[in-house]
Amino acid sequence: MALIITDECINCDVCEPVCPNTAIFQGEIIYEIKSESCTECVGHFNEPQCVAICPVNCIIKNPDVVETDEELMQKYERLVGDKNSIIV
Repeated sequence: MALIITDECINCDVCEPVCPNTAIFQGEIIYEIKSESCTECVGHFNEPQCVAICPVNCIIKNPDVVETDEELMQKYERLVGDKNSIIV
């Protein structure tokens, strides 16, 4: 599953810089996570870095975006491949 940030977010700014996929961004009210870019840090780390660093525990699995570990790894491989592509 991709992760989501709940409305308990205090906008402390610690989650955004630790996201290896740059999936976290400042929304209109609180930080948000782009589900198409969130791999729960699969391929990068053993645990989601945003969850580990969040001081208010407001980052949870998104029940609307159910993905297996294999699907998360495929997303990671696609995202890393996209970043390594040469733009001409």
